[in-house]
Amino acid sequence: MAHQRVALWAAEPDLDDDINDVDVDIPIPLPSSTNELYDDPNLQLDEGALQAMQQHIAQQAAFAQIPDVVKRFIVHFHQAVLDNNLQEITVAYESGWTRLTEKYYAKTEWPEAETIAPLVNDDQIFLILYRELYYRHVYSRLQPNVDDRFHSYENSCELFNYLLNSDGPVQLSLPAHWLWDIIDEFIYQFQSFSLFRSRPASKTDDELAMLASEGGAQAWSSYSVLNVLYSLIQKSRANEWLKARAEGKSDEEIEEIVGEYGTKPLYRMLGYFSIIGLLRVHVLLGDFTLALKVMENVGLGQKAPFTAPTAVHVSTAYHAGICYLMLRRIPDAARVFTGVLNWVMRARQYHTRSYQYDQINKTADRMYALLALCHVLAPTRLDDNVMNIVRERYGEQIGRMGRGEEGLSTFEELFLYACPKFISANSPPYDDPAALASMLNPPTPTSPTSQSPNTILNDPTQRHLRAMSSHFLSLTPVPSLKSLLKLYTSLDAQKLTGFLDTSGAGADEEEVLSWMMVMKNAGRCVGRVNITGPTANGEKDNEGGSRSSESLLGGDWMSISDLNFVIDQNMVHIAESTVGRRYAGWFIRNSEHTARVLDGIKASPLPPRTAPPVQKKSVDVPKVEGAPRTAGQKVAWGGVKVA
Repeated sequence: MAHQRVALWAAEPDLDDDINDVDVDIPIPLPSSTNELYDDPNLQLDEGALQAMQQHIAQQAAFAQIPDVVKRFIVHFHQAVLDNNLQEITVAYESGWTRLTEKYYAKTEWPEAETIAPLVNDDQIFLILYRELYYRHVYSRLQPNVDDRFHSYENSCELFNYLLNSDGPVQLSLPAHWLWDIIDEFIYQFQSFSLFRSRPASKTDDELAMLASEGGAQAWSSYSVLNVLYSLIQKSRANEWLKARAEGKSDEEIEEIVGEYGTKPLYRMLGYFSIIGLLRVHVLLGDFTLALKVMENVGLGQKAPFTAPTAVHVSTAYHAGICYLMLRRIPDAARVFTGVLNWVMRARQYHTRSYQYDQINKTADRMYALLALCHVLAPTRLDDNVMNIVRERYGEQIGRMGRGEEGLSTFEELFLYACPKFISANSPPYDDPAALASMLNPPTPTSPTSQSPNTILNDPTQRHLRAMSSHFLSLTPVPSLKSLLKLYTSLDAQKLTGFLDTSGAGADEEEVLSWMMVMKNAGRCVGRVNITGPTANGEKDNEGGSRSSESLLGGDWMSISDLNFVIDQNMVHIAESTVGRRYAGWFIRNSEHTARVLDGIKASPLPPRTAPPVQKKSVDVPKVEGAPRTAGQKVAWGGVKVA
């Protein structure tokens, strides 16, 4: 029974510090030539030999400080990787590493790869994988310095060079969660380094010198990151594999199409995850159209071709929704967010046990905030369960944003919280001191209201914020105008202007007509909501088919407003359309709720059985007139039924 096997390093569940039963003492040998130097008392050591001695002493001291349980874990982990034992690797990766981190390394680094190298016989492949975990821990729990940033890039290059440039597919098996984390962490470290590099004012002289060097210019460049992701997709032929599956080809035909690399689960999953990674990278760089373009073979809302981690689905929906939001396709963005949030709520009992639970919750909360922005920019009917959570968390912010310009600060605050930290593809000119000095000391603004180009033009997040804020301000007259038009079926333009003038808007007739054109334009957009696939309420559209066969950038012009009007000379004719409620989704949700309640009742323990009361022998008692009855058939409330 493989499931009952207990790993050696996990034999004691509490991981006590006083583990002395197993002593893993592996000496770190010095080269033979160095040993001979110690035998000659007249020989003077040069500086290089002295540094080697000091390094050897430091490594021995660091090795001695490693707890025995950690040494056993590393040995067991290494053996599982050598044996390609996927089950043992999964347990060590998802459980063992996390438990030992919380107990020993919550606020410090794990031992360096050079220190634990004797435990794994200096296995370079395992040491590369170990460094990947080591630097991920530094980024997530600690504060990486500039050396950590450069070394993590070098280790990532070694890992991907091993996977892509070996003679044939490598014989390595890793769980899907680890493969996704490798791609996800690679992109996160690229984003972190880009943000670190974009702020030259806070750099020390040593950091400026490192960033100005040739290696500093190439480290974590956009070209190198995109090259890795595209190379993994091309090597695994992931797009061809997805197309063949969508066309319903047989397994033999698919194997012939994808080749020797595409048939390996390691390369297949890395290629698939690299497509999701490209979506994220293009979103961070601000190319939202290309981001959706690379996802055409994957699609949205489709079942993954294999058991993918929950974080994959959440990341895909979040970044695809950001693309639609920035392209002003608000209904499509709301549909994507609603779909994945519904799925997360249904699968909560499964992903609560995931080590990525906190990250999934943070991303889900950001999507709730983005749904609040979508509701303000283009109010549409969405799933009731999701919208109830949105109103519960962000109801006050929605109310403030509905007041027009007064809600601009709330809109910007919510957008900055929910959007990703955008980055620039180009780094500051560290190799040109004059240009860098001009960036650090920009010319004085010509007017007090003008902002420094260092804070606006060079900050991608601020640029996207300005674009969204401009769109929000252009829609500020719409709510008050819409509330007035709903009261009439026809209205004179001059009378409408008078109403708006008395309400404090202070607008003339031409300006009111321009507002109405803004309202008309805001009620129409390009969308693919009605193309195919399940709706937000869980229903199927009439067309049927698969959503993956349609382009994510495709769509038709559609009306998203329940109020329409026509201007005939000076008269405004208004027609309000009401959308009928779809009852199928209501019945489905309540049926699921009833099923959950019934399952809970069935799972609850039965009350303990009580022993039946002992019946006493009846004794003849003389009947007394008018005395209350003590025996006989009882009624519902416990009394005795009178004949």
